[in-house]
Parts: sequence; C-alpha cells; structure tokens
Amino acid sequence: MAERDLDVVVFGASSVTGRRVAAYLADRAPSAGASWAAAGRGAERIRATLAEEGAEAPETLVADVGDTASLDSLARRARVVLNLVGPYTVHGRPVIEACVRGGAHYVDLTGEIPFVRRVIADMDGPAREAGVKIVQVSGFEALPPDLAVALASEWASARGEQLAEADVEIAPELSPMPPRPSDFASGGTMQSLAAAAGDEEAAVIDDPACLVEDAELARAIRDRSPIALAPRRGHGGAVIAPMVPAAFINPYVIHRSFSLRAAERSGPATPFRYREGFAIAGPGPTLPLRFAAAGLIAAPQLGMRRLAKSSHATRRRFGAGLARVLPSSGFGPAADRLEGWRWRLRLDARTDGGARASVEAIGQGHPGYLTTARIMGEAGLLLAEEGATPGRSGCLTPATALGVGEVGRFAEAGLTFSEPR
Repeated sequence: MAERDLDVVVFGASSVTGRRVAAYLADRAPSAGASWAAAGRGAERIRATLAEEGAEAPETLVADVGDTASLDSLARRARVVLNLVGPYTVHGRPVIEACVRGGAHYVDLTGEIPFVRRVIADMDGPAREAGVKIVQVSGFEALPPDLAVALASEWASARGEQLAEADVEIAPELSPMPPRPSDFASGGTMQSLAAAAGDEEAAVIDDPACLVEDAELARAIRDRSPIALAPRRGHGGAVIAPMVPAAFINPYVIHRSFSLRAAERSGPATPFRYREGFAIAGPGPTLPLRFAAAGLIAAPQLGMRRLAKSSHATRRRFGAGLARVLPSSGFGPAADRLEGWRWRLRLDARTDGGARASVEAIGQGHPGYLTTARIMGEAGLLLAEEGATPGRSGCLTPATALGVGEVGRFAEAGLTFSEPR
C-alpha cells in the first residue's frame, strides 16, 4: 500500500453517522499524521453536510455503490475504506468487492449478521490472498465488548489458562433528559434490523456460532453459550435485560474472535460461556419495576427469535413491512443530544483455573451515534498505520483485526479501557 495517497476514506460521509466519522477525522487526522478524504454521491452535499459539523475534508471524492469504476478508483487510492452506506445487505457487497480488488482494508458498522455470514463464506479467501482486512460490526456493536473480551483472554493466556466465563454488562451513567425515542435506536439501525429480519438466512440469528467455520467448535459453542433473553439479576443488584438495540449481534462476533484466535494456537480450544446485557440499576424497592422494564425490552427480541423460525416468505413480507414503517436511515437525534452521555461496560471474567478479573470500558458521548463514529474513525487510523495492528487478513472481527496492543488509542475517541484486574 506504499503508493497510496490516502490513509482513510469515509464513504457515505453525508450520512447521519458518516458525517460524524468525517468530523472526527478532520480533528484527529492531523495530529495522527494521516491523510483522509470524504466520499459519496455528491461532492457539494458532502461539503455542506460537513460544514454543519464545523468540519472540512481535505479532499472530496465522488463514488456510488452502483458505479463500479468509482468504487475501484476509491479503493486503489485508500489504505482503509470506512463504509457508512447501509443497509449493508442491500449496499455493502460492491464496496467490499472493490476493496478486495483494490487492496484496501474495509470497515463497516453492519449488525446484519446473515449478510456478515455470506461475506465470510464468499470473501474470506480472496481477502486473505489480497492481504486485505474486512472488518465488520465495528461500532458500539461490537467493538467495545470484543476488545474487552480480548483483553481478558490475553490476561488468561498470560496465566497459562483459558477463559471459562465472560459476562458483559453495559449501562448508561449520564444522558440528556428527558429521553426521546430518537436517543435509543437510529433509523439506520432499525433499517438494518428490518433487512436482517427479511433475509433468507434470518434463521441463523438464534445460532451463537453462525460465524464460526469449524463445525466441531461451533457445536461446542452452541452447547456452552446459547443466547439468553430472559431478564436476570446482575452485578450490584442490577436487573439485566437483553442488549439494546438487539441481543443478536455481539455474541456472534465474540465467538468468531475466539475461533480465529483458537485456529492460530496449538492444542485444544474450549469455548467460554459468554453472556451480555443492558443493566438497569436502582434501589431495592424498584426491583419489580426494573424487571418489568427488562421484560419490555425482551419481548420484541423474543418475537424476532420466533420470526426467524418462520418461512422465508413470511420473513420477507415482515421485513419489507418493517422497512416501510420504521424511520429511514436519516432518522437520528439532534446534535445537542449527543455529547451529554457517559456509559460504562463491565466485563467479569473467570478462567478455567478459577482466577477472576474484571475489565471496564468508559465511553463518552452517545454510544450509537457519537462513540460509534469516533471509534470507527480511530479504527481506520490504526488499520492505516504500518505495524499498528496484527498481520492478519481475511474476514476478521474488530478484536482480531486491531489487536489489543494499541487499545489505549481509543481514549482519543472517548473510549477508555482498563487493564484486567
């Protein structure tokens, strides 16, 4: 990639999240010594959008998912392409294929797991041959928990042990009041869920090992770590609800990270139990109300699980109906609702030898709109930097693509990890 003149290109820079990725790079790239550009269908629209964010791109490129030549041109110039054009089931593949042809690393924010599964099946081999990293699900889902588990796994390995359990809880500590519907699920996220619901392979969402290629290891993961949706008690008396916006995203990534690390080691690989959830804290007398709230979060996800087992025709009609009635990908919070957030991730880990440790991650800014944009931008800078990430290629996860050696860099993006302790 030595001849490339751009370290990072933000494709879809006028989208709700893309504009904030670009704004982050406008501020961060000069201090990182990196070159970057914004890309999308209309140069004037991109410039106007970034001006609203108080940002300016050094260069604006015109590219469209329906124009293969424009995508190839973009990929040949970039070390890393950050793709913000979703839903990815509909629009993602041409960009991935262009990056593999052009030799550029690729990063996106998809939570559309059936699509990720097909990309792995079709593109892992070509990406390995090209020396390209395809890194999907790289925002709030699933970069923070994936890196936290990787830190715990490294700690266990240093003890000569393996992880046996990893429990993740995420909770907001500060948020703007009063809450608004647009604070909690973006139009892009909801359109992605609609696309996944109508996908011909939607049944895989109930399989925690659906991204694991080793059949024997996949069976062991299913036995050890099924996806649980029932509310339960958690750390410090909190009630744990299924993850928001969906429990059917992070576990697949976590288990694929484990399988990729296991394939690089000699000896047997025993899967760990992974659980996660959204923690609802409060005083003791509020316990029934908190369980009721957790039940309300669980109910639509149980419905999605049942839908996944229905016929493809039923799922397709349902997904198309959702896409029509849910907000579009432009739906999101007002700019003044983004900064006043603080959230915490806590990972409690236990090894097969009985040792215990915790990892914490503190995030600043709205997790889905602002933290996601900033950590994606920082991930792009890391991938573009020679020697900053492991020398793997193929269809990777955030943790296996980025490693944990430079995890401290995410503090620049408002996401700080503790060492296991």
